[in-house]
Amino acid sequence: MNKEYILNKSKELLPVTIKNRRHIHSNPELSFQEFQTAEYIRSILNQHNIYNYPLAETGTVAIIGKGDSCVALRADIDALPIFEETNLEFASRTDGIMHACGHDMHTSMLLTAAIILKENESNLNGCVKLIFQPAEEKIPGGAKLMIEQGVLENPRPLAIFGQHIYPQEQSGTVSTNSGPVLASADELYFTIKGKGSHAAQPHVGSDAILAASNLIIYYQSIISKFKNPLESGVLSVTSIHGGSATNIFPDEVKMMGTLRAYSNDWRFRVHDILRKNSKQIAELYGCTCEVEILEGYPPVVNDNSTTQFARTISEELFGKENTLEFEPKMWAEDFAYFAKEIPACFWLTGVRPAGVQELPPLHNSRLSPDENAMANGVAMLVYSAYKFLESK
Repeated sequence: MNKEYILNKSKELLPVTIKNRRHIHSNPELSFQEFQTAEYIRSILNQHNIYNYPLAETGTVAIIGKGDSCVALRADIDALPIFEETNLEFASRTDGIMHACGHDMHTSMLLTAAIILKENESNLNGCVKLIFQPAEEKIPGGAKLMIEQGVLENPRPLAIFGQHIYPQEQSGTVSTNSGPVLASADELYFTIKGKGSHAAQPHVGSDAILAASNLIIYYQSIISKFKNPLESGVLSVTSIHGGSATNIFPDEVKMMGTLRAYSNDWRFRVHDILRKNSKQIAELYGCTCEVEILEGYPPVVNDNSTTQFARTISEELFGKENTLEFEPKMWAEDFAYFAKEIPACFWLTGVRPAGVQELPPLHNSRLSPDENAMANGVAMLVYSAYKFLESK
């Protein structure tokens, strides 16, 4: 397979990719509940005589080709708890659930890549393992579960490639870089307990709201005073609940937030700081503070040589001018678990239509990416897998 064939074939099958995408988009399912989506994926694979088997219940693994050399391609399949507001004719049929992160496109692109690879199976210098992964949007994530159940064994891939749609960049572009590209993501939960009293008599109680306010301010100093200024990190309190009247101090205040980092060393140091210092600060106000940290995904770190390989593939397919350096984001992705196990590259495929200056971002109820861009994503998946095996 040469690049001209792959580009032409990806465009030829674009109507198929769009059809699959619209079906999946209309029938979104939340993390670990993707039963109909999994059934649909397996039906397409079966139609094309592609060997596949279930894993992690709603996950699916397919294998094309044979031999000791193996490369993996991954797509995620779950949707988000968002009410869709696109007014598209194929909009979500399920109130409150939407493919607002592009997983419908990721899955459809991998399905079409599977079709092309199957048609050219005899030309593969090894095998391609296709991973349709559930529950990217919910900790602990489907990637971790699939790895625990052996997705990277029998055969073990030499490398893995994954992609994500990118509304910030125009269709026809591919963005990536080596090293950290996405952050770790930990969920933070705080419960501040005081002593409720009349608001006109603060001295007979313990003000949990005042304690919570000072904790929020202190948490921002962790970013500025405990982190190397040259490193990236975010600690955000995103929710605070306490009290129900103007003349009552509540007994309890609850807060939630997120911690993002590229450095695991600094990340886990912050965990210790939060647990220890939150209690001490709360005590200054006669309160207690319980800290619960739900450890989320690690940072996504792209392997240098694998990423350079993917950049070369993009340059061959779309030109150097459309192969962009990705500015790392504090988003999180459980593709990180795959990247911890084997050499990996995670790239972003531009989906902003030509002539459109700004597209609603990921996780937005009005996100409507350019479906034509999926041909580019298909070509990247197919050519990356084919050329990687050819080099072995």
